[in-house]
Amino acid sequence: MGSPSAADVASGPAPAPKARRRRGWSSVTGTVGPLGIGVAMLWLSVIVLLPLAALTVTSLEDGLAGFWEAVTSPAALSSLRITIGVSVVVALINVVMGTLIAWVLVRDEFPGKRIVNALIDLPFALPTIVASIVLLSLYGPNSPVHIELNATQPGLVVALAFVTLPFVVRSVQPVLIELDRDVEQAAASLGASNLTIFRKVVLPTLAPAMIGGAGLAFARAIGEYGSVVLIGGNIPHETQMASQLIQQRIEIDRPVDAAAISVALLAISFLTLLVLRVVAGRNQRRQEHSQ
Repeated sequence: MGSPSAADVASGPAPAPKARRRRGWSSVTGTVGPLGIGVAMLWLSVIVLLPLAALTVTSLEDGLAGFWEAVTSPAALSSLRITIGVSVVVALINVVMGTLIAWVLVRDEFPGKRIVNALIDLPFALPTIVASIVLLSLYGPNSPVHIELNATQPGLVVALAFVTLPFVVRSVQPVLIELDRDVEQAAASLGASNLTIFRKVVLPTLAPAMIGGAGLAFARAIGEYGSVVLIGGNIPHETQMASQLIQQRIEIDRPVDAAAISVALLAISFLTLLVLRVVAGRNQRRQEHSQ
């Protein structure tokens, strides 16, 4: 074999050809493999997609005209307006109070803190009808605290605030735990007030979590039934939630109308969750660019 020339030595070894991978639609990456993905998609279809598809088909049994008539009837529009309005108020209240509770649980130490932290998740485990019974006995006729909220929209707000509070608290709490307090201390050493530190340093970091928790609370509130069934009173055009109207339509043997109103609620919830995903994605990209 001949010795390499000076040109060959200067140029170095020839670069190895780059392997090109074309990732088609059928390529699978990860740890579970095609079987795991297939099982997950099958379970998702059986539990979520098929029922939603059946609901949509049922709502269209009378055609688009029948669907639109059911959704735009005076009773439906009134219940949807009450449901959305009360849910927005509940979400706003929970943003403030949920953030405050999360702040106290993370930044303060007091006797019984672990018990309070555990109680936050109680609405997740407690049947919501039990909450309605408790609230009715507390704020209904012959109220022991002399506050009667039975069959009023404030009663709906209290009931929905109870079942949706954990969404905001559990969304904000992890962000507060991971928050770098050195920046707050540096701002304080420069003479910034507590309000300025919260507004300029803490709030921008907490805002995405607060928005996410509020959105989840709103989406949960518009479909709630158990916690409002007793204390709400189910008065048409006053305290009748959309979920109660759906139950009423089923009882009078009008399942197509009930399905149409259900699809309207489903569309509102889906739009809310879609907006949350978009906001979360933009925030994540913003953080990646800042790093």
